[in-house]
Amino acid sequence: MLSEPAQFALGFEHRAAISKDDFFVASPNREAVEWIDRWPNWSGSALAVYGSDGCGKTHLGAVFKERAGARPIPKSLKVPPNEMSGAWIADNARKVICRLGEEQMLHIYNSIVESRGSILFIDRDPPVNWDIKLADLSSRIKSMASVGILSPDDDLLGMVLRKLLSDRQLRVSAIVINFLLLRMERSFLAADKLVKNLDRLALAERREITIPLARRVLNSKD
Repeated sequence: MLSEPAQFALGFEHRAAISKDDFFVASPNREAVEWIDRWPNWSGSALAVYGSDGCGKTHLGAVFKERAGARPIPKSLKVPPNEMSGAWIADNARKVICRLGEEQMLHIYNSIVESRGSILFIDRDPPVNWDIKLADLSSRIKSMASVGILSPDDDLLGMVLRKLLSDRQLRVSAIVINFLLLRMERSFLAADKLVKNLDRLALAERREITIPLARRVLNSKD
């Protein structure tokens, strides 16, 4: 495990994933987290993690980077493909493949496998939807292990909101939290932006975060 998890209500785990960031483990991301925890004992050399924007997949990639000492696939390949040992990350995988070219990506993939290294692909869509034209690369991509991260549910978003608010020393009632959960965008990025805007408005007006204030923030275009 990355660290000893502290048990929270609702069956959550909270772990200090990287530096000062906090990572919550719950049903939407649990399977993906278990795969990262299982490294280097994967069933193969490659894993794909996919999910919608803001679901936490890039954060999980940073956890893998910390755990495995993984390096990002460079924008311009400076390391010869036959020296691609160790652990690597291809974040926004389809763009990485497009930038390098499918032939080059195939050489990199084969080199990593032959050296018993590891590569984590991260993308919005599952590998079967990546539309790889090169047959050899397509077969390898489609046959590797893959796991999706679902959009955060209310329980997970509620925990994240409370943590973000607590970090800013903001006290918000459960009624306001529930009000926000019913109306906010379902992503961690949206939760972070929402809390920042709540804090900014509450500070500017020197008032507590209430439903009327929360409604104004939700209706704002900022």
